[in-house]
Order: sequence, then structure tokens, then C-alpha cells
Amino acid sequence: MAGEPQDDCLFCNIVAGRIPATVVRETETTVAFRDINPQAPTHILVIPKVHYRDAAALAAGAPEVAADVLRETQAVADEEKLDSYRVVFNTGTGAGQTVWHAHGHVLGGRGLEWPPG
Repeated sequence: MAGEPQDDCLFCNIVAGRIPATVVRETETTVAFRDINPQAPTHILVIPKVHYRDAAALAAGAPEVAADVLRETQAVADEEKLDSYRVVFNTGTGAGQTVWHAHGHVLGGRGLEWPPG
């Protein structure tokens, strides 16, 4: 069920503390941690503590938490002293989503080309 923790979800298990992660920030509604396969010098994931399949489902089901996730991307960028950065929300396999729990990638520390990919 949307919003409820999923036992088979990697990110739900990180939120629950069952799987370790290098946490850089945590709020009442979000957790931010370093990506284990970074695509830039700074690559931090910001996730909601509630389970929604992707960013669109999160925005529809818990818009206040979606706003918290986006707000935390800025806080992460500030703490990492990034004056330029990219926030990416992959939605669907074709866009590169591999973990079915909404999450934003904060990428920075190098030039980022456009279009991405």
C-alpha cells in the first residue's frame, strides 16, 4: 500500500536502519545519503521516509512530503557547498529508475552536460 513501508524495498530498509547507508541529513520526513555508485563528485539521494513508487506517486499521495524532499535537496546542496547542481527524479525503467521508492538525486561537483544521459 502506498505510504506504508515495504519489507522488500531497499530504501525502506535504509529508513528502518536494517541496511547501512552514509547518511548526511535526516529530518522527520526524509533521509539523505551518499549514492553507492556516484555519477558525480557529489551524488546524494534524498528519499521520503514513506514509501511511494516514484516522484509522481509521491506528489499525488503526499504532496507535503514531496515538498520536504525537494526542500532537502537544497539543504544538501548548501551543506556540500554546491553553487551549481542538478536534481534528478527518474520515473520508470526507461528513465533509469532502478529502485521503486521515490528519490531525488543531488548531483554536483563537476560540469553537467545537457541533455543528460
